[in-house]
Amino acid sequence: MNLVHADAGPPGPALRDTNASPTPYPRAQADMLAAQLTSACNALWTANLSLMMAFMHTRAPAHRLLMARRIARNFATLQEQDCFAAASRASFARLSRRWNAKADRLAREEQRPRGGIALLLPNLFNR
Repeated sequence: MNLVHADAGPPGPALRDTNASPTPYPRAQADMLAAQLTSACNALWTANLSLMMAFMHTRAPAHRLLMARRIARNFATLQEQDCFAAASRASFARLSRRWNAKADRLAREEQRPRGGIALLLPNLFNR
């Protein structure tokens, strides 16, 4: 997977163009806020990579379910940010859907019996 396009770039035109939408902030403060947003988005992207690594190393199904849900939410958040290029936002949307599907599969696995007598009950009554 090519992650080069996932780097947040400079703030988008809507944050810099005062004709596009009036802002209550002076231009210098708007630029500073845009830079902070870009930094926060980069931090969220990095944290999400760490979460995906933790997901790969975790065996507990309940923890994996919670991590998959969090990863999907983070990708959905990143997809909404204008500081990323359109290609990055499309990738984030696709990854969010993929992680939501993974979480849904994990949720169904959690509802299955794990062992003991509960494993035999469906076979006893389905004869």
